[in-house]
Amino acid sequence: MISNDEFCAALKDRGFDFVAGVPCSFFSGPIDQLTRDGLYLAASNEGAALAAAAGATVAGHRSAVIAQNSGLGNLINPLTSLAQTYEIPVLVFMSLRGWPDPTKDEPQHAVMGTATHQILDAVGIAHVTVPAAADARAFGAALDRAVAEMAEGRTVFVLTEKGAIAKHETPVADPGGGLSRLEVLRAIEPVVAEAAVISTTGYTSRELFGATGSKEHFYMQGSMGHAAAFGLGVALRTPDKPVVVLDGDGAAIMHMGTMSSVGASAPANLVHLVFDNGTYESTGGQATTSHATDFAAVALGSGYATARTCRTLDEVVDGLATALRETGPHLLHVHVASTGTSFSRATAAMTTRDIRDGFAGRLGVQEPPLDA
Repeated sequence: MISNDEFCAALKDRGFDFVAGVPCSFFSGPIDQLTRDGLYLAASNEGAALAAAAGATVAGHRSAVIAQNSGLGNLINPLTSLAQTYEIPVLVFMSLRGWPDPTKDEPQHAVMGTATHQILDAVGIAHVTVPAAADARAFGAALDRAVAEMAEGRTVFVLTEKGAIAKHETPVADPGGGLSRLEVLRAIEPVVAEAAVISTTGYTSRELFGATGSKEHFYMQGSMGHAAAFGLGVALRTPDKPVVVLDGDGAAIMHMGTMSSVGASAPANLVHLVFDNGTYESTGGQATTSHATDFAAVALGSGYATARTCRTLDEVVDGLATALRETGPHLLHVHVASTGTSFSRATAAMTTRDIRDGFAGRLGVQEPPLDA
């Protein structure tokens, strides 16, 4: 196992002084240390991380990216049309969720877990794999092979198996009397009784299922940043059904352009609620950039009918009830504390197909065209 100190020291010894990324629990320790050292940029998504690292490289700095393989799709465009096209060498550390045995991970990692190596091969990207049993010496050797590839103007991936890097536990922040996401979810459940509810990946979906036990909500595992787009598609094709998207700050930031699509298409029945605790809580508590983002202003600037920031339970309940009565789209920005969760994922009790079909039933769709 490679310690966090060994990981960061190996990078610095080889001249890397800029790292951009999107959190993964496999890399929680290195991200924490690199952030404290002033070397880490919290990017909105994996593609933006690679583009930023490419820019730093052209500016004369040896640069790296940290990401999870579930976000490889976000990386492909700048990987193939920027890094490869302009021969900009970047080192990409990517965790191997769902590999080597996808049955030992969550269902959202199964496809990418078995396809990661093949995808990189298909686009001609060199890669080395760091197994769980690797030590600092083996890790250093893998980095040296990667640096040799970079010397030829090539971006290279270091694929990292679960357990290769020492796990880092970020202490749960003191809620300090602030709202907990769980109490908000419990309070709003009666308000959304007639709505179609979509919840973002991470603790929000865990707690929504744990609090309600509903088999008709759509619990999004994976697809980070796409809950609002999914909800938009639902709202535009079921205009008589109120649709409520329960989003997170990091997820909303990841694909914030969707807010422009929501505003432009103006679904009257859509309410977009963003829980903001300033962290990527389920990957180790790394900070998001929400402290610099005014979600209400972004929503209004994107064309939402209304946008409101809520700090009390009454403000959330009243704001949501009002939004569901009035023509939308609406945004509620809800400040919550980082409190962790004790709830399991919905897929511990349901299959992904159960979730899909239960939600379709909530929409009144008896025979979705999915299996025709």
